[in-house]
Amino acid sequence: MNNFESYLPVLKNALRKMDAWRNSFGESDPDKDFEDKDLVKVLSDLQTRLEGNYPFHHPQYAGQMLKPPHPVAWLAYSLAMTINPNNHALDGGPPTSEMEKETVQSLAKMVGYKKPFLGHLTSGGTIANLEALFVAREIHPGKKIAATSQAHYTHRRMCRVLNVPFLEIPVDENGSPDLDFLESHAKEIGTLVVTSGTTGLGRIEPLKQLIDLAEKHHFRIHTDAAYGGFFKIIFDSDDWNALSRSDSIVIDPHKHGLQPYGCGSVLFRDPSVGKFYKHDSPYTYFTSEDLHLGEISLECSRAGASAAAFWATLQLLPLTKEGIGRILQKTVDAASDFAAKIQESDLFELYETPQLDIVGYFPATGATDFSEISRASQKIFKSGMEDRENGFHLSLYKIPAHEFNARFPKYKNDSDSVTILRSTFMKPEHEAFIPELISRLHKLSKS
Repeated sequence: MNNFESYLPVLKNALRKMDAWRNSFGESDPDKDFEDKDLVKVLSDLQTRLEGNYPFHHPQYAGQMLKPPHPVAWLAYSLAMTINPNNHALDGGPPTSEMEKETVQSLAKMVGYKKPFLGHLTSGGTIANLEALFVAREIHPGKKIAATSQAHYTHRRMCRVLNVPFLEIPVDENGSPDLDFLESHAKEIGTLVVTSGTTGLGRIEPLKQLIDLAEKHHFRIHTDAAYGGFFKIIFDSDDWNALSRSDSIVIDPHKHGLQPYGCGSVLFRDPSVGKFYKHDSPYTYFTSEDLHLGEISLECSRAGASAAAFWATLQLLPLTKEGIGRILQKTVDAASDFAAKIQESDLFELYETPQLDIVGYFPATGATDFSEISRASQKIFKSGMEDRENGFHLSLYKIPAHEFNARFPKYKNDSDSVTILRSTFMKPEHEAFIPELISRLHKLSKS
């Protein structure tokens, strides 16, 4: 049972104390330019409009990478937003700037970076990756930035923004990079992007192997761990432990860090890259001799409330197996259980064993060619959303024909791609809901 109203006493008490702090500077009546009844109507209309969303809060939603933030995060964000601090310069938000530095230190410790390093929060993973590629361009001007064909489209697009040549590395049906191709183009590459948790199927690219290759050929490694980075807490393998050898890393707290949207992060192992951000402002950096966050960021104004929310979350749920790790483990277990049940089913086929909490699968009943699989997937995707109480929300994913054919040669190759079903089990509630979701899938596929 969802009952967000139960948090109101906590928020009300905190707001009361904040009001006392505000009033300690003397009386200052705010310019109230509205009537209470008008505000009630606006918020009532907003609440009604918001009910048009899909049920991101409920485990029947297993579609895109969407879920509500943890209660401590949205409560902390709401409280901080009454002040609206700006984490660009220290005088724009002294406490939240310190909170940002503390949270970044926690992220750096999680990935294995030692002091000194450089890092900060961003407004999201796209900007974080832009910053990492900007630094990559400055270190190796004229050289290419490379990424596999399954990397997020951000990298190709940001290379266009930065006017940097981009090199796409092909992958096989398992998502493994073509190492021969990479070796043959190594001299052209300045930085290779490695994805730890692809947003398509949650694949972990072979980071250790690629870093070894980078050291052999003297190019840099940027690890895009926007989606998968937090799984370092619960996984212990060569690829996860190799994160500390990356030249830069992006991690999104607004994904598995339980935060509201507007919270990404970028880390650099070598703090000297801060020289590429160097700039001056005639009115900004006067309140402290310490390094201001705006001096190591491409963004200027950034919400201090994001830092406050992430900081508060880490006080309650630290970056340990017993903290956020408990929640991550439930998402992985949910995906594993779902994949096992799909394998047992006569109505569906599993595309591949999940590495994180994303599962790809497709309806198999009666299908003989790629087009039939795509149509059946789209039908289930659409039909699941039409039943409010007993339906489900999934997503779709396109697989290139040659990759699908390599795995499932029994199906006729009659199109350029195959559309399959994709489920993202980001919420811990998914773990207990898997049997019900499987039951609903079976019922609908038979109808």
